[in-house]
Amino acid sequence: MSPRSASVNEELRRRSRERLLQAAVELVSEHGYEATTLGDIADRAGSARGLVSYYFPGKRQLVQSAVHRLMHRTLEEALEREPRTDDGRERMARAIDAILGLARDRPVLMRQHMAGILQAEGFVQCPEQRRLAELLRDTCARHGSENIDVDYPMLRALLMGAVFAALVPGVPMPVPVLRAELFKRYRLDWEMGVPPETPTPTCTSDLSRFFETGEGPKC
Repeated sequence: MSPRSASVNEELRRRSRERLLQAAVELVSEHGYEATTLGDIADRAGSARGLVSYYFPGKRQLVQSAVHRLMHRTLEEALEREPRTDDGRERMARAIDAILGLARDRPVLMRQHMAGILQAEGFVQCPEQRRLAELLRDTCARHGSENIDVDYPMLRALLMGAVFAALVPGVPMPVPVLRAELFKRYRLDWEMGVPPETPTPTCTSDLSRFFETGEGPKC
């Protein structure tokens, strides 16, 4: 039997890494971060335990990369869904809805992701995080940014803040309220993106009030 080519080996490594990332998303969503071990992830992925260490230095790095992969895939799907559009305002609306949707639909996973980022090491620099950054930078550019290096970090910070606000224990902000604040900032119509079933919020509270006082909306 002839040896596998370099391209075949590379594809096998890519698939193996993808399986580990998907397994991490599934298990942390089901059981939480602390209850999920690297052995569990390897078993779910059908991989040897040693292979996890080959790709990732630890569980935190693996889980962050897994969430970044989920985020960039969710965002990419939202941006490119039919009907496809090059309209910058619509794409910004879709991007906001995609990220807020993860906070709503994957609270355990996203809460752990935020906690991991707040640790001393911060962001894990990985291919998945870079792809997510590329999509958000492109969204800013299409929206009309004249300074991507300023506007992209601001968009990232606002989305992270909104996800945190939606997930903070005890005083979570409703996603429609957070959406309304972000749509107001970026001058987007409520009907753009994927509007929630609830009507446009008319609450007196906003993001700044939430972070200053910790109080939820007064609707």
